[in-house]
Amino acid sequence: MDRSADHSTTEPATDGTDGDQTETAPDRTDTGAELAQLEDRWRRALADLDNLRKRYAKDLDRERAAETARVSAAWLPVLDNLELALAHAGSDPQTVVDGVKAIRDQAVQILSRLGFERHDEVGVPFSPELHEVVSVVTQPDLPSGTVIEVLRPGYGENGQQLRPATVVVSRPEE
Repeated sequence: MDRSADHSTTEPATDGTDGDQTETAPDRTDTGAELAQLEDRWRRALADLDNLRKRYAKDLDRERAAETARVSAAWLPVLDNLELALAHAGSDPQTVVDGVKAIRDQAVQILSRLGFERHDEVGVPFSPELHEVVSVVTQPDLPSGTVIEVLRPGYGENGQQLRPATVVVSRPEE
């Protein structure tokens, strides 16, 4: 019996209570440290994302202000020329009319440089992307859907359009 008593004290217990606790304890601390590290990385990523959002918002505001300033600067010569035309309003009426036409041409050029071409073509087929029909007139000598008159010019292309051209369109005789 002494031998069995020695045997039981030198060999580990096989009931699983003491042995399992010592093996899982290091795993739990490793998992806890790993969890803390992942949580720290997650918080840092959220902070980086928040900083990126704030930086893009500032950049967007700065770009909008710069674009507004560029467009406004492009229109300053038009305003200057309008003031000159008004200053000469008492002189020869034809020079005032010529001056206003030149100012209109200058404004059309500015819109064109900004990417908004003027559309005031007559005799072209009606396009719902570029035209808005306000009247239809019977014209036997023209194909149906031909633009006869432009009441208000349009500016821009299909993707970027300030406004469509307001037009009168032909239809066949009934």
